[in-house]
Amino acid sequence: MEIIPSTIAVLICAVFVGIWVWRFLNWVWFKPKKLEKYLREQGLNGNSYRLLFGDLKEGYMMSNEAKSKPMKFSHDIAPRVSPLLHKTFTKYGKIAFTWFGPRPAVFINDAEIVKEIFSKPYIFLKPENYHTIKLLIKGLAAANKHTWSRQRKIINPAFHLEKLKIMLPIFHSSCCDMVSKWEKIVLKNGSYELDLWPNLEILTSDALSRAAFGSNYEEGKRIFDLQMELPELVMKPFPLPGASLLPTKTNRRVKEIAREVRSSIQGIITKRLKAMESTKAGIKHDDLLGVLLESNLRQIKGQENNLGMSMDEVIEECEFFYFAGHESTSVLIMWALILLSKHLDWQERARQEILQVLGGQNPDFDDLLRLKVVNMILLETLRLYPPGIMFSRILGETTKLGNITLPSGVQVNIPTFFIHRDQEIWGNDANEFNPERFSEGVASSTKGKFAYFPFGYGPRVCIGQNFAILEAKVALTTFLQHFSFELSPSYAHAPFLVVTLQAQYGAQVILRKL
Repeated sequence: MEIIPSTIAVLICAVFVGIWVWRFLNWVWFKPKKLEKYLREQGLNGNSYRLLFGDLKEGYMMSNEAKSKPMKFSHDIAPRVSPLLHKTFTKYGKIAFTWFGPRPAVFINDAEIVKEIFSKPYIFLKPENYHTIKLLIKGLAAANKHTWSRQRKIINPAFHLEKLKIMLPIFHSSCCDMVSKWEKIVLKNGSYELDLWPNLEILTSDALSRAAFGSNYEEGKRIFDLQMELPELVMKPFPLPGASLLPTKTNRRVKEIAREVRSSIQGIITKRLKAMESTKAGIKHDDLLGVLLESNLRQIKGQENNLGMSMDEVIEECEFFYFAGHESTSVLIMWALILLSKHLDWQERARQEILQVLGGQNPDFDDLLRLKVVNMILLETLRLYPPGIMFSRILGETTKLGNITLPSGVQVNIPTFFIHRDQEIWGNDANEFNPERFSEGVASSTKGKFAYFPFGYGPRVCIGQNFAILEAKVALTTFLQHFSFELSPSYAHAPFLVVTLQAQYGAQVILRKL
C-alpha cells in the first residue's frame, strides 16, 4: 500500500507536535519533580512543586501584603523585604529551596558554606540566561570564567587606589554643590523637611558622571532618568514564567529604554575615543572611562590574539557603571543618614570626630582613613541595609557543599541580609543598630567567622566597593559638618526591594543648619 504525501506530512507534524509536547511536559512537570526528589534525598526541604507557578503566586501575594503598609521602626526587616524567604527559613532551616516557576533555587543561609561558594568563581557562575538579569546586570558583573578574568584584568586599573584618590575632590565638589542647595532652602525657614532619596540620586549621579565620564550631571541626566525607570519596569512581578518576553506595553518600553541608554553611552565613548586620538601623546585621562579605554588599548596592542574588550563589552561596562555606580552608593548614604537621624547620639559622635580630624578643612584621603567612628557607622549600615540583599550563582558542574551534593545547573542563592542578622554569630542584638560592634574591625565583630559580605567576597568581590565607600565617607563628612538630621514625623519605615534595598515611601528628615 502506497502512503500518500499528505499522510506523510501529517505524520511529520505529529512527530514534531509530540516532541514539543514532551519537551513542554518535561519542563513544566517531569524535570521539576525529578529535581525535587533529588533535593529531598540530599536532606533539603522546601514547598512541594506546584504546576508551572511553583512558589511565585504565594511569594507575590505575601510581598504585596508586606508592602501594603509601613512597619514599626525596627531593623528586623526580613519579614517585610522577603516574606517568602523568611517563612521558608523559619519552616525548613538554614538550607532550603523555593520554586521560581518550574525552576528550583537553593538558598544557603550557612556562613561557612557561603564562603566556599564565593571562593570558587569557576564552579559557581553568574546566571546568564535570565532576561531580567541581562537587562540590569551587565559587563564584568555578569561575565563568567575566561571572559570575566579577561575583563577584570582590563578594568582593574580604573579602580586602583591611586585612581580613586583622584576622585576624592570630585566627590567633595558634588557634595558641596548639594550643601549649597540645602543651605538656600534651610535659610528661609530655619529647618526644612527633606526627602533624602531624590537629592542623593542627584548627588551620586553628578559625582559618577564627573568621576567616571568627565561630564557633568546635565550631560548624563537623560541616561540616569532612563536607568532609574528601568528597574521598576523590569522587577515587576510576573505571575507567568516567561511573561517578560511577551510583546506587552511594559516590555516594549523596557526595550526602548535599553536602546536609548545604549545609544547615549556609545556616543560618549565614541566622542572620547576621538578625543584620545586627536590629543597629544602623554595626556592623561584620569576618569574611569579614560582609564578603562587606555587599559583596553594596551591589552589589545600587547596581545597577538586581540584579548581586549569589544565595543559592545565596553558599552555594557559603562551601562553597569551608570546603574550600579550611583544606585548602590545612593542607598548606602540614604540608610546611613536615616540611621543617624534616628540615633542622634551616633550622629553627634560622628560629627565631633569629623570636626576633630578635619578642623573645618576639606578632607584628604589620609583624613578619611582616620575617621574611625564614621567607618564603623558605614560598616553597620551595610550590615543592616546592604544595597544588594542577595547573591545568585549557577552551578557549572555537580558539586559537593558541606553534606549535600547539588547537580549542575541548579541555582544557589546567598541571602546576605539574613546572614548579616544571624544571632548565633552577631549576638542577641543582631537586629539593633550598634556600630560599636565594629570598633575592633570586621573579624572581631564576627568572632573570626565569615559572616559579613555586603559587596560579596573572594575573587569576584565587587570591583567598585572602595569607590562606593569613599564617596559615602565624603558625603557623610561634608553633610555632618553643615547640618543636623532628625527623622521627620512623616517618615514611614518601609524598606523594600527594587533592585537595591530602598525606602518605599521616601526618606524624610528634618534638616537644620549648624
